[in-house]
Amino acid sequence: MKESSTYDKKSLKFFGSLPKNWDWKELAKDCVAFANFRGGKICFGIEDDADGPPPGQSVPPEWTDLVRKNIGHHTVNVAVAVTIQTWENTGQTLVVEVMPNRQSVAATSDGRYYLRVGDESRPVMPDDLGRLFGDKDSYTWETQTSRRITLGRQDVSKTRSLLAAIRASDRVSEFVRQLPDEEILDHYHLTREGLLTNLGILWVGRREDRAMLLHPPSVQFIKFDHLDAKVAKRTWTDFELNPAELMEAIWSEIPEWRESTELPDGLFRKNIPHYDEVVIRELVANAIVHRPYTTRGDIFINLYPDRLEIHNPGLLPMGVTPQNILHQSVQRNPHLARLFYDLKLMEREGSGYDRLYDVLLSQAKPLPTVSEEHDRVVVTVERRIIRPEIVDLLASIDQQHQLRPRERISLGLIAQHGSLTALEFSRLLALDGEPKFKHWLGRLMDLEIVVRGEGRTKGAEYRINPSLLRDSQFKGKTTLKAIEAPRLRHLLLEDLRIHSPSLSHPSTLSMIHKRVGVEISRQKLLRALRSLVLEGVVQTTGKRGRGGGYGLCQPDFE
Repeated sequence: MKESSTYDKKSLKFFGSLPKNWDWKELAKDCVAFANFRGGKICFGIEDDADGPPPGQSVPPEWTDLVRKNIGHHTVNVAVAVTIQTWENTGQTLVVEVMPNRQSVAATSDGRYYLRVGDESRPVMPDDLGRLFGDKDSYTWETQTSRRITLGRQDVSKTRSLLAAIRASDRVSEFVRQLPDEEILDHYHLTREGLLTNLGILWVGRREDRAMLLHPPSVQFIKFDHLDAKVAKRTWTDFELNPAELMEAIWSEIPEWRESTELPDGLFRKNIPHYDEVVIRELVANAIVHRPYTTRGDIFINLYPDRLEIHNPGLLPMGVTPQNILHQSVQRNPHLARLFYDLKLMEREGSGYDRLYDVLLSQAKPLPTVSEEHDRVVVTVERRIIRPEIVDLLASIDQQHQLRPRERISLGLIAQHGSLTALEFSRLLALDGEPKFKHWLGRLMDLEIVVRGEGRTKGAEYRINPSLLRDSQFKGKTTLKAIEAPRLRHLLLEDLRIHSPSLSHPSTLSMIHKRVGVEISRQKLLRALRSLVLEGVVQTTGKRGRGGGYGLCQPDFE
């Protein structure tokens, strides 16, 4: 099992020989980080390169009380359970299970705060402490019964509709579908001890009770023209609809969602929607599910001639950033998210942005951008199609090989850019290592859909197999982005022969880049120039080929 945001493994060497020498501060840091996130397990007795303990490994039984007591001495607001687990190979591990702290903030005894982000325990900076405390309130909002509204006061029609949808969903287990009505409501935390929770009021409460919630969801759709002037507006701010009804109204009552772009497809025409239904529903669902309901503000859907913006009040949960949002998942409203998933209103937690990337790239559109402003999160989706000619190519390859979602995303990125180095690919998807990059490529190289070009490790280039493009009669434009090193070398020498036969008329890197082709990456161009400098064919005014100008050492070269 790999280390993650809820699991960590450590060697028994962590404890050393004498308990007085054990690093209790390091253990306290990890426990605090897990408690401030979603809880988790720390498994002692497993090496970094192993999935289980060595055969016959034993853990002294007295360590359980010793570890539990010392964690208590070195932490505040942290609850743990310490046990010894025996594996099938008779090896033992010491397991520290950290409970999630939903109502208060955990800290070390010397006043330090940490949070689990990915597989690391990161310190919480002073500027983020207020945000961490604020998130704790939002985590408990769903199950609170502060308004004391009994189950008998619910909206009967909404209750009947919700129960029918739950029982009709194949994502709900047969056991849950067969439960009585009241037990299903209790199962989804819509009721507690005969009272409607805040989540229950949101789904099956009456309009007047929903309006009295602290900050119930309300949505405004605004359309702008080319001068950023408002030309149309539609609002859902009367709290009449529950989340499922609100989602359906936003999709069905805005005619602009039906607009599309026509692309030639042989004798026929293919329509690419300006904004795909999957994209709209997933973005709206994310806005409703992941917003903090303790923060005031409407959800804004702003439609511009060239883009769509979704403004969601509140900031991203602690540990999630615009850069890692594709990989990092924090459930701010887990019960609401579960109900949305079971009703097929959104993808499972952590896979929604994968679906967005998949749909947008299959339509040759740019990736969505996420920005965090002082009081809101803004997701922007562009309308433009970057390379219309690759739409049919991607669909044909997918149909032939039944690609997996991540393989389609990887193929779409490479097709859009012509070619990508491992480093460029990792930056686009915020990957942090070569193993993850290869995992995203999946079978693309084995199926000979993508081939590897020049370069090593992070500098290796990946592009669609030229023979595949030739066999499919691909009509796309030829670019120099994937030009091979020998051809680039001759191109650079020819350019310098014309424009900079000597250092008396040097050319800067930017000047050369514009002349030979801006589609060639700047890093690739710089590597080629440095290689020519080392060969003694090109001279530069910069140190070791860095900066300055470039010119030929001799005008007559072969």
